[in-house]
Amino acid sequence: MKKIITLVALVLVSAISKADEGMWLVHLIGEKTYADMVKRGLKLSKEQLYSMNKSSLKDAIVVFGGGCTGEIVSKEGLVFTNHHCGYDAIASASSVEHNYLKDGFWAKSKAEEIPCPGLSVQFLVKIDDVTAQVMEKLKDVKPEELTSKLPGIINDMQTKASEGTAYEVRISSFFKGNQFLQFTYERFKDVRFVGTPPESIGKFGGDTDNWEWPRHTGDFSVFRVYMAADGKAAEYSKDNVPYKPKQFLPVSIKGVKDGDYAMIYGYPGSTNRYETSFGIKLKIDIENPNLVNLRDVRLKAMYAEMVKDPAVKIQLASSYAGIANYWKFFDGESKQLLRHNVQARKEKEEQAFMAWAKGKPEYDNLFEKMNTVYNAWRPYAKGRVYLMEGVYGSPLLGFAAQLKGLEKVLADASTKPEDLAKTIKSVQGAYARFIKSENVASDRNIVAAVLKMFYTDIEPAQRPNEFFDAMLIKYGDLNKTESWNKLADDLFASTMLLNKEKMEAFLAKPDVEALRKDPAVNAAFAFSNNFNNNYAKLYSDFAAKSFALNNLYLKGVLEMKKGQTFYPDANFTMRVSYGNVKSYNPRDAVHYKEICTLNGVMEKYKPGDYEFDVPQGLIDLINKKDYGQYVDKATNDVVVTFITTNDITGGNSGSPVLNAKGELIGLAFDGNYEALSHKIAFDADLNRTICLDVRYLLFVMDKLGGAKNLIAELDLR
Repeated sequence: MKKIITLVALVLVSAISKADEGMWLVHLIGEKTYADMVKRGLKLSKEQLYSMNKSSLKDAIVVFGGGCTGEIVSKEGLVFTNHHCGYDAIASASSVEHNYLKDGFWAKSKAEEIPCPGLSVQFLVKIDDVTAQVMEKLKDVKPEELTSKLPGIINDMQTKASEGTAYEVRISSFFKGNQFLQFTYERFKDVRFVGTPPESIGKFGGDTDNWEWPRHTGDFSVFRVYMAADGKAAEYSKDNVPYKPKQFLPVSIKGVKDGDYAMIYGYPGSTNRYETSFGIKLKIDIENPNLVNLRDVRLKAMYAEMVKDPAVKIQLASSYAGIANYWKFFDGESKQLLRHNVQARKEKEEQAFMAWAKGKPEYDNLFEKMNTVYNAWRPYAKGRVYLMEGVYGSPLLGFAAQLKGLEKVLADASTKPEDLAKTIKSVQGAYARFIKSENVASDRNIVAAVLKMFYTDIEPAQRPNEFFDAMLIKYGDLNKTESWNKLADDLFASTMLLNKEKMEAFLAKPDVEALRKDPAVNAAFAFSNNFNNNYAKLYSDFAAKSFALNNLYLKGVLEMKKGQTFYPDANFTMRVSYGNVKSYNPRDAVHYKEICTLNGVMEKYKPGDYEFDVPQGLIDLINKKDYGQYVDKATNDVVVTFITTNDITGGNSGSPVLNAKGELIGLAFDGNYEALSHKIAFDADLNRTICLDVRYLLFVMDKLGGAKNLIAELDLR
C-alpha cells in the first residue's frame, strides 16, 4: 500500500476532467484546475481561495451543527445557513406561544438573540497529509482486517494530535483507504439564533417541491457566533462577545444571469463515485426500494399527527424533515441510476480494468472475488434494512435497542460501581432526549406497521421466531393488521420507557431481569439479538471484504489512469466546486430557465395549504411591488432562486454560492430530481444545484422582517 502515496498526490493536482464535475480539496487545487477556474471567470488568486498562513475564503466557511455548512457574513460573526439546517434549533426555541417555525423571528438587537444549547460551528485551521504515517501503521495489517483495525489507528492518531491543544482533529480517508488527510478544527459552542422567515417561506413547497426545479423556497436562517472576551472559543456565557472573524463574505446584490461564474465552498457529506457495478446492483435491487417503503410508513404516521396539533408539528418537525428528505432522494436515485444505465456503464469500466490488469497478479480474479462477496451477503441485506429503517425507525424501539449496553453491564457480575454509574448517566441523557421528542400516537402506529412488515416481508428463517411465536399465541393471526394494532396498544400501555416516574425508579435501582421483561425492551432485544447472533458476523465479513476489494480496485484504477484527474469522494471535508449559472433542458420540448421569481410563488400559492401557503405580509409586498434595492432589473421582480452547474451533495446545505470576485450571491440548498444519481454518477448535462438568491434573503429580512439592524452589518456590493 505504501507505493500509492506519491501516485495519489500526483493525481490530485494533475490534468482536468469536465470542469463542472468535481468537489476539489481546497488546498490541492492544481495549476491546470486553477487556470480553468480563471478561464471560466474567477478573479481571485489561489492564495485568496486557500491559505494556511493568511486569511482566505476558507476562514469564512464553517461546519454548521453536525451536517451542514454556513458562512460568516459580517465582522460581528453573523452566519447565514439554510432554514432546514437551522430547523432543529428553531424548533427547540419555539413553543405554541412563540412559534418561530410558523411565524418567523428576527432579533432587533443582540440582547434578543436566543442561545442554542448543543449547537456549534467549526472553523478549519489547517490540513496535513498523514498518508505515510497511516500506511506505516497498516503495513502488517491484512486487507480483510482494514475495517476492524483502521478506526483504532486513526482514533489514536487523532487523540495524540489534539493533546495539549484547544483544537479538534479528524483524520479522513480518501480514495477508499489509499490516502489520509488530517484536518484541524476550532469549535465555537456559543451560537445564538438571530432570525428566520416563517416556515411558509423557509419550507415553501414542502415535500412536493423537494429536489424539484422550478423552486421557490426561501431556505435560509441566521445565527451569530460568540466568543470569550479574550477571543477564544467558549461555552455560552452572557459575558461572551460576538466573534471577530479572520474573514467574512461581502454580499453582492448585482444579481445573476445565465452563464455567470459560480463557485461553492462547503462540506459535502458523502458520495460514492467509485462504486462498483456490484454495489449499484445491491442498492437498486434491495437497499433503496426497501428503505423508501419503510420511510414512507413512518412519514405517513407522523404526518397524520402533525396536521392535528401545532405542538406536535413543532415536536416532530425536525425529525420528519430529515426522514422525508432522503425518502424522496433514495426513490429518485434508484430511478435515475436505472434511467442512465449506470450499472452497465460501471461494468464497462470494470471490463476495461480487467483488460489493463491482465498479467498483473495483484489484481487476479478481483471481480470474481467481489461477485462472491456480494452474493454471500445479498440474501440477508433486506433483513438488515428492515431492522435499521423499520424496527429501529420507531423512536421507542430504537431507544430500547440502545439499552443493550446497559443490559450487558447489569448482567456482568464483575462490573465496577463507577462503570455502572457512568452507563446509567449515559442512559439518563439518552432517555431525556428520547422522551422529549417522543410522540406516542405516531410511534404506536409506526410500531404496528413495521413489525407487521417484518413478519410478512422477511424470510421466515431470518425472523426472530420466538418473539413472533409468542405474539401468535397472544394475538392470533399475524397476517391481520388488527393483531399488530393490539400488540402495539399493549406494548405502549405497559412499557416503563414511556412512564418517567417508573423509568427514574428503575435507573435508581436497575435490575437486569426487570429490564428484559419490559415489553418494549423485550421486543427490541428480540430483533437485535436475532441479528447480532445470526447475521452481524455475515455483515461485518461483507463490509471488511468488500472494502478491501474496493481499496485494491481503486488503487489499480489510479495506476491505470496515472496522470488523469481524480477528485476524491465527498466525506464532509472542505471542498470547492466551480461552474456557471445555467438553464437546462430536462426532457424533450422542455426548457427550464435559470431563475425563479416571486411571480412563481404567487402562481403556486394555495391559501391555508400545508406546503404552499404564503404569509399575508409577503403578499402585500408583492402586490405593492415594494422590492427596494433587491429588485431584479431584468424581470422587475425579486429573484427567489437560481440554478448552477456546480457539483455538490448533502452537507453542502447552506454553502455559500460565490461570484467571480468571491462575493456572496446565494446559498446552495438542493439538487434537481433529474440528476439524483449524483452520489454515484455525475451527469454533466442535467446536474444542477438549486440556490437561494441572496437578494431574496435580504428582501425577506429587510422588508418582511424589518431587521434593518442586520442589513446594516453586511458589506453590500
